[in-house]
Amino acid sequence: MTNESRAVLPVFERLQQSFVLGKTRTYAWRKAQLDALQRMLSENEQAFAEALRADLGKSETEAFTTEIGFLISDIRHTKKHLRQWMKAQKVSTPVLAQPARSYLQPEPLGTVLIIGAWNYPVQLTLAPYVAALAAGNCAILKPSELAPTSSALMASLVPKYLDGDAVAVIEGDKETASKLLSLPFEHIFYTGGEVVGKIVMQAAAQHLTPVTLELGGKSPCVVEANTNIQTTARRIVWGKWTNAGQTCIAPDYVLVERGCANALTEALTQELRRQFGNQPLKSKDYGRIVNARHLGRLKQYIDGQEIIIGGQCDEAELKLAPTVILNPDIDTPVMQEEIFGPVLPVIEVSSVAEAMDFIKRRPKPLAAYLFSEQQATQNTFVEEISAGSICINDTMMFMANPQLPFGGVGHSGMGRYHGKFGFDTFSHQKSVMKRSFWFDVAIRYAPASARKRYLLKKLL
Repeated sequence: MTNESRAVLPVFERLQQSFVLGKTRTYAWRKAQLDALQRMLSENEQAFAEALRADLGKSETEAFTTEIGFLISDIRHTKKHLRQWMKAQKVSTPVLAQPARSYLQPEPLGTVLIIGAWNYPVQLTLAPYVAALAAGNCAILKPSELAPTSSALMASLVPKYLDGDAVAVIEGDKETASKLLSLPFEHIFYTGGEVVGKIVMQAAAQHLTPVTLELGGKSPCVVEANTNIQTTARRIVWGKWTNAGQTCIAPDYVLVERGCANALTEALTQELRRQFGNQPLKSKDYGRIVNARHLGRLKQYIDGQEIIIGGQCDEAELKLAPTVILNPDIDTPVMQEEIFGPVLPVIEVSSVAEAMDFIKRRPKPLAAYLFSEQQATQNTFVEEISAGSICINDTMMFMANPQLPFGGVGHSGMGRYHGKFGFDTFSHQKSVMKRSFWFDVAIRYAPASARKRYLLKKLL
């Protein structure tokens, strides 16, 4: 057993004790901790950027936009609305229960576990914590061991800025994660793949612990022939090849109407060269694959495929060039498994209707994208395609709106967060009714009578 595993139980018990004593319940405490978390990110922006470059080869701009800056914006939004979120919400009271006052009182769940992911190791560990903290919970954070530099940095900085009696970072491998999952947390928030998601859910069931699972899947992108091809290509390139394609909501594959397939692949080729140059493996704006195992998996995906652009690999640097493949066989692994890398299959279809039928016959994705200038097509897509999120004429931009929840459906996950939705995920909406003694209707008390039954039927 590792040192990290041995240390789990005392940390859990310390946090539980803090929660029982009510330390995390006040607005003042939550606001002060959110301020401290924001300072941690701002004062150590360069250190976080360097950690993300070490783990994933992220550029400074990408590190700020998708991780550090994203979190700072999330914290600001949370602080702006926190006092309102914490207020009781009045609801109506039926005549039978009058005179009375009814309301919902948000209360924190207790001590929660947050298991982060390696592809956005800072954001996907700390964004759920922003929500858990705002809701007044104690939390153990378990960053991904596959992003060791980012994990170590969070483990070092969190105790310096935040209340150690209410939050702890525990590093470690799957043995440590297993030890954590054996404890009776009040909520478990996991970001990652479906296989481990099932393990998390099984472990949580032993304590009847509710879970939020942010998983993934094959997020489709449909392109109608009449769309603006150049802008479509630019936005697909940004969404697909940010973080070298290692994004759960990246377009996993493109279904394009046959009439504009050539124009789209040409536009994608031009846009890739514009954004990453003729030697993308040397581009400072292009990241790397997380490890050799994942690189090997991605190389197998493109083996024997018709490559339009890309395919070059630098195994020493763990880099695979942005790669577009045309019309792969649907039964091959690249179309059966979530790609999670810089490989984009483009598949020709006869119509948007055929594309939608293709999507509906497969597990529900975390995101679905449509590029079309036809309002009728847009409306049909939104109505008929079930996905965690849908974005029309762009990719991933819904993440920039804290008023929209983020979460999956079906195989792509359960539960949601961001903004108020995250606060609600980590809160219990406690039902409260307050009644008066001054008026007491006798019709509900024994002995029963026909007159009382008559009145009850009128009131219920």
